[in-house]
Amino acid sequence: MTDYNKTKLACYLGFITQAIAANFAPLLFLKFHSYYGISLGNIALISTVYFFTQLLVDIFCAKFVDRIGYRVSIVVSEVCSSLGLVGLAFLPDIFPNAFAGILISVTVYAMGCGLIEVLVSPIIEACPFENKEATMSLLHSFYCWGSVGTIVISTLFFSIFGMDNWRWLAVFWALIPAYNIYNFATCPIVPIVEDGKGMGIRQLGKIPLFWVSLCLMVCAGASELSMAQWASAYAEAALGLSKAIGDLLGPCLFAVTMGISRIIYGKYGEKLNLIWFMLGSGVLCVICYLMTAFSTNPLTGLVGCILCGFSVGIMWPGTISISSKKFPTGGTAMFALLAMAGDLGGSVGPAVVGRVTQNAGDNIRAGMGVGLVFPIVLILMLIIYSYGTLNTKERLIK
Repeated sequence: MTDYNKTKLACYLGFITQAIAANFAPLLFLKFHSYYGISLGNIALISTVYFFTQLLVDIFCAKFVDRIGYRVSIVVSEVCSSLGLVGLAFLPDIFPNAFAGILISVTVYAMGCGLIEVLVSPIIEACPFENKEATMSLLHSFYCWGSVGTIVISTLFFSIFGMDNWRWLAVFWALIPAYNIYNFATCPIVPIVEDGKGMGIRQLGKIPLFWVSLCLMVCAGASELSMAQWASAYAEAALGLSKAIGDLLGPCLFAVTMGISRIIYGKYGEKLNLIWFMLGSGVLCVICYLMTAFSTNPLTGLVGCILCGFSVGIMWPGTISISSKKFPTGGTAMFALLAMAGDLGGSVGPAVVGRVTQNAGDNIRAGMGVGLVFPIVLILMLIIYSYGTLNTKERLIK
């Protein structure tokens, strides 16, 4: 009997790897600034390079992964992730220009993370698990727990051993994807669709409802990342906390509540209607943004920031699940385009919030007020999606 639990473990560790790569380098930004003398403007480019590389990889996957094969591609993802994290520890000191060494390392592990993002979901979707929507939600919760673990363990490490030993921690984090190379090399992997029967980019582009799915993913990424990336700054600005405490109360608790949301759906998903769960989460997200933008009580604003993690938890995996059900032959192209849309939202959303915050005299509440548009549009897209599926006699709302 085929043991798909090994596949599930490999995919869990894949999302943990992605969480490490996404969250570790930002914890070092001020260290890079002070130790290597890199300007804050260039420091800001590190995140831009990370997300832009993932976008390019998403496009690449839509075109070429089916030809290369899932196993080869996912193994390469873990190799790149591990090499990139090791490179982050050594290349800045080896290269004459430390910033170039950092960017090369970030680009390498971003390539790995882009592959993970596109491939892990269809690998799980293709496995013969019962209640795949709940399984997908539980899978994505491991990104949240990976984020929490990265922030908490790194903060403790720096408190005990000091920031100067960050290179050892980078090597330690690199061991996780290195170990997972073996898991993906040996676990059973089932093709998401039969060879040659998957839909292409042009076919998907001709379906109006698929564009609604893409809009959902853009809004899901923007709603999540706009709050997540500004949570630490909000905690510091609203309550006057130190950066370490701000990180723990802001992005860390945001990730905890997001993980709880995904675990709840993962456990009780078969008893819940996914569309209604997403609609309820969208309404809660709107309320959370209103709390952070307009509450005069700093603690109320912080609660809104933390609860926002719960509200956005189902949006990304939920959109993947409803799209997989609606377009069963979407194949790699569908998952790649959805990942690209999510990354696009994750890039645009925080940038919009940051720009508005700056133009409003560094008033972060103003930025959060503009961020409110993303969950509102998401709710509208869910309503359109529901009517679209009803018109095709595929009733997603019972």
